[in-house]
Amino acid sequence: MSEIFNALPGIEVPVGSIKHSLTRMWDDTAAAGGDAPTHDDAKATQVNFVVQLGLHTTVEDALEQFQTAVRFSRRYPCRVVVLCPMPDDSTATEIRAKIYGECHLGKSAGDKRCCEFVMLNYPFASRPYVENQVSICLSTDLPLYYWPHRFVSSARISQFRYLLSRSKRVLIDSALTPDDALTYPWPKPEVVRDLAHARLLPVRQTIGQFLSAYAPATIIDGLRGVTLTHQPAVAAEARVLAKWLKARLADCGAKDVVIETRERAEGVSFELDFNYSNAHHFHWRGDLAHGSGHFEADFGSGKTTLPTAVSLLSPEAALGEAMFF
Repeated sequence: MSEIFNALPGIEVPVGSIKHSLTRMWDDTAAAGGDAPTHDDAKATQVNFVVQLGLHTTVEDALEQFQTAVRFSRRYPCRVVVLCPMPDDSTATEIRAKIYGECHLGKSAGDKRCCEFVMLNYPFASRPYVENQVSICLSTDLPLYYWPHRFVSSARISQFRYLLSRSKRVLIDSALTPDDALTYPWPKPEVVRDLAHARLLPVRQTIGQFLSAYAPATIIDGLRGVTLTHQPAVAAEARVLAKWLKARLADCGAKDVVIETRERAEGVSFELDFNYSNAHHFHWRGDLAHGSGHFEADFGSGKTTLPTAVSLLSPEAALGEAMFF
């Protein structure tokens, strides 16, 4: 994991002088003619955001998630702390730190926003002290959000009691986590949010808006079950979609509807069929590769077909959706 720490952008600084080093970084940037905060409002952070890169994270993946956090911070100014654990067999004993910052224009030429990152590289022996160091790096009196990425064990992540208990939201991605992550007894399970669910927002909205044109009783009249077919790459999103469909159909009055999910290697990303005992018909397919989808339905008032766009939220937009909605 030191390879990841070394690959991330930033300036290595002593752990004990992180805040002073951030101030000096901006002063040096301004002196060199670079973009730097010109007043306190330029660093008016809204949230604290801790990103923990699990031991399954590769260098390429870490750089991608770092850029996701940068793009997120451009929309929601925040102090970001990135945790880079070393492997258990590492002989290192000291925590290392890096700082990074960048500025960008907001909605107008006079609206400059600057984000600050702190990267902490720590060995297993220092894990009990990491959360204390994180608390020192955070901006005071601001909500805390925690994103453990590609962690190898729910039980091991549960040891980070401060982050799990103090965070307003804990973000996990069920496409990448251990199988028990969604059912694990976290300290505050009500604040845990699944990024796969957040990513699926446009799909849920598209299907919901189409079906909202019909009366709930009409949708469930003669409904025997639902078949959802999906590609392996979107298995987590398909699971979310099946759970969401079951809940929405229950709201319509279909309490015991069975939703069968099937995986196939070829074809479109998603294909959805409502199976009826009468002449009703509903079919939807969504192709993420081409951004296109198609509805076919007949609920007794004539056949309706409708092409539509299909997409998932971008990683940074999914973070915002999971955090704030």
